[in-house]
Amino acid sequence: MGDPRKLRKKWEGPGHPWDKTRLENELRLLGKFGLRNKKELWIAQTMARKIRHRARELLALPEDVRKKEEENLLKRLYSQGIVQSNAVLDDLLSINAEHILNRRLQTIVYQKGLAKTIYQARQMIVHGHIGINGRRVTSPGYLVKRSEEDLIDIISSSPFKRELEASQ
Repeated sequence: MGDPRKLRKKWEGPGHPWDKTRLENELRLLGKFGLRNKKELWIAQTMARKIRHRARELLALPEDVRKKEEENLLKRLYSQGIVQSNAVLDDLLSINAEHILNRRLQTIVYQKGLAKTIYQARQMIVHGHIGINGRRVTSPGYLVKRSEEDLIDIISSSPFKRELEASQ
């Protein structure tokens, strides 16, 4: 299991830190998804890079070996909500950070209309007003699985829930 104080980094920073187009793109994504800092974006970029890398590895394997592993990878990514059900291995090569960021709890709370802005969605999650299947989740970066998407709601003890019920 290892020492909890010596965790591995989950992200890799950019190779060229002062590239103007990359900086502009990062700033646009930070605002669109309401991220706290660029580290959250770099985590998503690293996850997408690893998926693309795994897809390239599978494409290099012989057909008989590749089939089962390809099916497992596609099934896992479908359950995470990153790809559609009819996706093929070539579709994985076009995955980018936005696909990962769309699966964050913060983004889904905003898209479901539980919060008025993406920043309010983050605050509601961090303050413990949002839960999945009645279980409180306080991490805005939690990657929501496809099966959990419909179970996201405001916690019953939250004042937001009482306001919502009073307005109806």
